[in-house]
Amino acid sequence: MSISVAVSGASGYAGGEVLRLLAQHPDVTIGAITAHSNAGQRLGSLQPHLHALADRILVDTTAENLAGHDVVFLALPHGASAALAAELPEDTVVIDAGADHRLSSPQAWEKYYGGEHAGHWPYGLPEMPGHREKLRGATRIAVPGCYPTSAQLALVPGFTAGLLETDDVVIISASGTSGAGKSMKPHLLGSEVIGGMSPYGVGGMHRHTPEMEQGFSAAAGEPVTVSFTPTLAPMARGILATATARVKPGVEAAALRAAWATAYADEPFVHLLPEGQWPTTKAVQASNHAQLQLAFDDHAGRVIVVCAIDNLTKGTAGGAVQSMNLSLGLPETRGLEMEGIAP
Repeated sequence: MSISVAVSGASGYAGGEVLRLLAQHPDVTIGAITAHSNAGQRLGSLQPHLHALADRILVDTTAENLAGHDVVFLALPHGASAALAAELPEDTVVIDAGADHRLSSPQAWEKYYGGEHAGHWPYGLPEMPGHREKLRGATRIAVPGCYPTSAQLALVPGFTAGLLETDDVVIISASGTSGAGKSMKPHLLGSEVIGGMSPYGVGGMHRHTPEMEQGFSAAAGEPVTVSFTPTLAPMARGILATATARVKPGVEAAALRAAWATAYADEPFVHLLPEGQWPTTKAVQASNHAQLQLAFDDHAGRVIVVCAIDNLTKGTAGGAVQSMNLSLGLPETRGLEMEGIAP
């Protein structure tokens, strides 16, 4: 089976990561590789780690260049995917790594992103209850944001099992600088980042907040309110999310652990670690794996769940390829079998 694939936004971090994974996928033939301002340049000058594709020339990101492929990955800024996707044939599998089709609520989109809501596509986080079935055969897929991927993996089992209160969810996440994209920003310079950490999007301002609330609310069957604070960590890639929620009266530590163990018992990429071992971003770097650990704070009546992912792999490109595999009826793990790296 040979699947022809086009990738837009190939000069950025997300697009480059999609290409890295596809170059190792045994069923894929990489067709058009597109960019906007970098069109006409040699890919190897912008993504020097992609040796097999280094001599490919980036072409302009247009519907004409993306058409004619079985699968199209859109790794574009928010607001840029919807119009382009609308020009592609309905039978083309379009996988949007941007934000345009993640939210089901037009009101939430307008509040956090502005502009017209483009509609909601099947959500590419197979580990969430019911989502795997929706992705099979889907021709339009919205890849989750990196922060919501880690946060939802952390807490959805508790909401699905009815063990958690819905009104006091707090998530603090540390992310590597690649989460901010590849464009030049003074606060992302090495001299600004190395040796320090800083918060941003504080006070419910981050655009991933409604996406987390959407997923938690679906799992809980009622509205869930989230307080989310992201922080910038002095590392290139990775997310360490610390998610906490109050447990319902009478819930004990054994019931909490059993819920998470049951939820992820058969998942190939999500690992609840043995008790006493805590996740690290280094252990999942460059892989599609997620590590989890939980503890019950009896004093505060809260569960604390820590989740580590690579923001570019499981948090973006890995989830996109995993969703493509499901859409096309391939083994879900195809092209994603790589382990983490150490040291």
